[in-house]
Amino acid sequence: MNFEHLVQINDPLNPFVDTMTREQLWEGLVLRAEQPQLFVLGLDTCTILSRTDSTLERELHYGQVTVRDRVTLSPDQSVRYDILATETHVGGSLTMTIEQPDELQLFLRFEYSTTLPVSDDQDARQTQEIVKSAYRESDIDTVRLIRQYVQGRKAPDALH
Repeated sequence: MNFEHLVQINDPLNPFVDTMTREQLWEGLVLRAEQPQLFVLGLDTCTILSRTDSTLERELHYGQVTVRDRVTLSPDQSVRYDILATETHVGGSLTMTIEQPDELQLFLRFEYSTTLPVSDDQDARQTQEIVKSAYRESDIDTVRLIRQYVQGRKAPDALH
């Protein structure tokens, strides 16, 4: 199953939404890669097994379930998660790409590719829609948590 959607980060027409810079958004995406337990419900621990300038090999522990993945960082552009399929976990990939069509607008595109089979069966279609909805809600929550992180980082600087 493939699925993608866009989350608007900066909305120049909505004065109630705090703006973020591309750099702040990138910092938040790196934080999510390095400390996913802050963002992922049900994740107990994350062990970074190896690290290079552009990749992280991780082991994620959800209770008794362990998931391995590889995170590829393209600085200030995108983060790609490649999840290895197991008997208990659907494999696939997630790519989060920063899009900035102009100075005022900023978006984050989420692209999923999973091993979940696509089917025209009514039950399968309903399952796919539930999964897509869960992904969308999780991604909106990720952006909300990045906003909180950015606001927390701004606060101490305002005191100086």
